[in-house]
Amino acid sequence: MSASDFRDIVVKGDAGKAERLFRAAVSAFCSITRPSRREVAQLEDLTLPLFDQVSAEARRYVAAALSECEIAPAGLVARLADERIDVAAPLLMRSAHLRDVDLIALIGKHGIAHARVIARRPSLNPTIAQLVRALEASISVVPRIVRAAEPAPKPAQPGTLPLQDSGHAAEEVRDRLREMMRSDLRSAYSLETRVSGDNSVFPKLRDTAFTGNDTFFQTALADALGMNLAAARAITEASSYSSLLAALRALDLSEEQAFMIAAAVFPGQFAHAEAIRMFAVRYRALDYETARERVRGWKLEIVATWLQWSSAAGRGRRAARSGAFDTPAATGAASRLKAP
Repeated sequence: MSASDFRDIVVKGDAGKAERLFRAAVSAFCSITRPSRREVAQLEDLTLPLFDQVSAEARRYVAAALSECEIAPAGLVARLADERIDVAAPLLMRSAHLRDVDLIALIGKHGIAHARVIARRPSLNPTIAQLVRALEASISVVPRIVRAAEPAPKPAQPGTLPLQDSGHAAEEVRDRLREMMRSDLRSAYSLETRVSGDNSVFPKLRDTAFTGNDTFFQTALADALGMNLAAARAITEASSYSSLLAALRALDLSEEQAFMIAAAVFPGQFAHAEAIRMFAVRYRALDYETARERVRGWKLEIVATWLQWSSAAGRGRRAARSGAFDTPAATGAASRLKAP
């Protein structure tokens, strides 16, 4: 009997069968030691059409079950992780199917509740941990400023919302994070698509490298990788070509194409045949997926750097409005935020 046959039974019969079938299908799947791709696809084909018909309790049960599975349907995991926190928590804490970019997207969409649970993941990417701390800071900064500015708490006025500014600050950070996800983080997903579908990547990099103008090449590299100009500049101004090698490998350039560009950008590093041979050895040894993950890590660091700056700048703006900079400690913090 196929997945569509099971769904027909649910549609034609008791609506309660959807819940029982949803649970039973996932339970059976989790009992398989090494499920095949066909079994993974069958489970997803069966459960996703039932998703909106089942209760939150059933979703919690399935999320907890799948969080322990090494192999699971990606679409179902993504749908569950996008649920409210009491459903998504097991997957956010344990699922290996949620990549760093997925976790960042969830934090941007859902905010501090999802972020706090994600922070409990073992071996969490330090950059994501940084993001969570910055988001926590943006939420807690206003109460600290108020305590610094006011020696004694004032009674709340009828009809006011306590810590309204704090909520606004957190939402401001989340809005900016969503905006950056659209431009930087989502490009991590489409990197391989952009490379395979755009034959002009190498000619653009080659031609700009041959001009001898660093800015031209850095701009072309930033565009190819979906990163900002500052990140591309850091790659080309490093003391060695190690980062550039990873970037070119992530763009899936051939060995000859990568060497041509590297030699143009780092001419002093290829003064003899042995240096050229070592470049070829290193490039062949660098796995494509490893290089792509390194590029994704750079993108996450870009977001973390911005978020830390935004949180500090936001503290400065809000403290100035509240008068908290009258204290010596706050005055010192404000001066550090000013451009030199």
